[in-house]
Amino acid sequence: MDWTQLDWQTLDRLRGNFLRDNDSAQPGEPYWRSHADLANYDLTYAERIGWKWDAVLSELRRRNWAPPAQARVLLDWGCGSGVAARRVLRAFGAENFDALSLWDHSPLARDYAAKVARRDFPKLHIEIPPDASSFRAPHSAFTLLLSHVINELPPHALGELLALARRAEAVIWMEPGTHADSRALVAVREQFRERENFRIVAPCTHEAACGLLAAGNERHWCHNFAEPPPNIYADSNWVKFGRRAGIDLRSLPYSFLVLEKKRENAASASADNPQSEVSRIIGRPRFHKAHASICNCDANGVAELTLHKRADPAFFKKLERAPAHPPLYVWERDGAEPARITTGRAM
Repeated sequence: MDWTQLDWQTLDRLRGNFLRDNDSAQPGEPYWRSHADLANYDLTYAERIGWKWDAVLSELRRRNWAPPAQARVLLDWGCGSGVAARRVLRAFGAENFDALSLWDHSPLARDYAAKVARRDFPKLHIEIPPDASSFRAPHSAFTLLLSHVINELPPHALGELLALARRAEAVIWMEPGTHADSRALVAVREQFRERENFRIVAPCTHEAACGLLAAGNERHWCHNFAEPPPNIYADSNWVKFGRRAGIDLRSLPYSFLVLEKKRENAASASADNPQSEVSRIIGRPRFHKAHASICNCDANGVAELTLHKRADPAFFKKLERAPAHPPLYVWERDGAEPARITTGRAM
């Protein structure tokens, strides 16, 4: 599938399905009618999701994290066209996994994702379990991938998915960067933080209660923005797609959560990077003529910080011109006014 073969009517129908189901408590008709539907989706909508996965995986590598060595199986649950699994395999190396297991409620999606994965990773064993609940031994050590699923699951289905997540060695979960989806992911974080044997890898720089749940922070939500490849703005195919679909190609908000099962005698993930010193920018800084306002998350909670341009003009300009990543910083603050930043450095 390439741009010359693209079926615009199929894309219009898929877009209508996505919008309808996002506004509905119950999903409507199945997205996929054929492998051609999935090929059209994979080239366009899924590729944009892939850019978000690239941002998440780039941050994880910068934080020196990779799926646990013993988790030699990758399970892509709700795989769709399989873009999440392919991005993860490229980021961490297909040679570090023994198998890729693909699950989706749609048999068409499972078959398409398997076909493309076999093409891209011919040496990797690709399997489709008969059903999600049958994913058991010998594949007891696995990393679970979840992408754009939380707003499609009724409570009982979400409960079943979380039961599967508890069996994983690690979970990499990425969702659209909407207020509702982000807040739903925060609820999952808190459940695993309080009751499960998992540590929080990202996006948080701490494992305390989520500061967004504190009174007064209801309007905020945990999200960041991925950067699309720079060449797409000069690509007539992407420009046409963006106009036809009503999509701003520059806007790629996402939320994510990465969990890893705790292990005895495991080295601390913050050994080389004390997490207590690190802050995360939520969303984007808001720049004004003489200062920037930053929604900041750290071990002390979520708070609005201010950076005056005059405090460090060079750093202010660097922050203003920075790409969407990295969102992790170590701040130096005014001792008299902790909400005032004097300078900082990106992690």
